[in-house]
Amino acid sequence: MAFSVVIPARYAASRLPGKPLLDLAGKPMLQHTYERASASAAEAVYIATDDARIRDAAESFGAKVYMTSPQHRSGTDRIQEVTQQLGMSEATIVVNVQADEPLIPPQIIDQVAQNLEQHADVGIATLCEPISSQEQIDDPNVVKVVVDSAQRALYFSRATIPWQASASAQNCFRHVGIYAYRVSILNQFVQWPVAELELSEKLEQLRALHHGVAIHVAVCQERLPAGVDTERDLEAVRAYLAKQ
Repeated sequence: MAFSVVIPARYAASRLPGKPLLDLAGKPMLQHTYERASASAAEAVYIATDDARIRDAAESFGAKVYMTSPQHRSGTDRIQEVTQQLGMSEATIVVNVQADEPLIPPQIIDQVAQNLEQHADVGIATLCEPISSQEQIDDPNVVKVVVDSAQRALYFSRATIPWQASASAQNCFRHVGIYAYRVSILNQFVQWPVAELELSEKLEQLRALHHGVAIHVAVCQERLPAGVDTERDLEAVRAYLAKQ
């Protein structure tokens, strides 16, 4: 299985400015994510940014960094630019690992890449996990996904889907924001206008569904610890790492 990882990293974050460079157990958050990705089966791991501070920090711990346009609206646009700078073929598989996932297990990076490789009829692969908390089911910040019998996504939403989902029945699934793409799909994706459902839900993957791209969704083989979106998340990860 051949694939590469690209980690898009922005300095400007509304809730945690400079988030990729925040200290976690003596290392910037981005370094933890990079090291986890480097422990996967990826042929190469790249960091994509538009900020010199992130570039300098990443190069200091030995990462390969590509500078991208500051005009990009999303990490997907940033990743696509890197694939073009590298001259990747349209059949190449690229995994998008978010910079704020310092505890991501390398095994699920391999899982999502392998899932895409094994399903030639889909353009994107991603992951999910059962939700066991009613609070999360009702939380619009927790993205839910429903799939068909072939493990293809039917819809992603911040609303509770399916209706009357139950934590005890574990019939509600949280979307885990890791993606494997074929470069051919990335090249199409950045040309498409923003879809209405994407605007309504604020979920970029709905643009792909809107244009008929099949998205494979599998349950994570390993639990994915929470990423870092808030100060509370940051302190939780710091506490976790301090115990290791």
